[in-house]
Amino acid sequence: MKLYTKSGDDGTTGLFSGARVSKDHPRIESYGTIDEFNATLGMCSAVCDVGNALHQRLLEIFARLQIRMFDIGADLATPEGANNESKIQRIGQEHVQEVENWIDEIDGANAPLTAFVMPGGTELASRLHLARTICRRAERQMIHLSHSEPVGAALIMYVNRVSDFLFAAARLVNKDSGVKDVVWIAAVSRK
Repeated sequence: MKLYTKSGDDGTTGLFSGARVSKDHPRIESYGTIDEFNATLGMCSAVCDVGNALHQRLLEIFARLQIRMFDIGADLATPEGANNESKIQRIGQEHVQEVENWIDEIDGANAPLTAFVMPGGTELASRLHLARTICRRAERQMIHLSHSEPVGAALIMYVNRVSDFLFAAARLVNKDSGVKDVVWIAAVSRK
């Protein structure tokens, strides 16, 4: 089987149901951004130090998240009631709970948040912040899609929680490396 099919040369792509839509359809934008987010998780994994206990734990979570991103892509590529719906796993409350557990685990070691934190710090923390922003964009695109087509409420909650997890993880990675949070100071306060 060849990698190129030429079926998308007209600007359309196939959904898992077999239907074809424009490549700029909100559904395609949504799962395309999930794919982009998944790639950034791979970038985060690439700089983890396997000798560091925190990084090792994050690698375990990233692996779970990357698998889940493929599930989300399939979910978004299969409108409710479409052909092949029985072949995919929809994101449910149990998945949201799993991410909330990770947030509690990771954020429990962080100092309480009292101000906005500037993205950055170590290379891993910086990559986590980038992943967080892409995850937030995917969430916004799913919400946009939900204005015209059904999108599972748990799916949107899941992606929202994942971005919260990434923020907590970035803070903990910096703390683990001895890098303090750099807080944002409003312009009026800097005068």
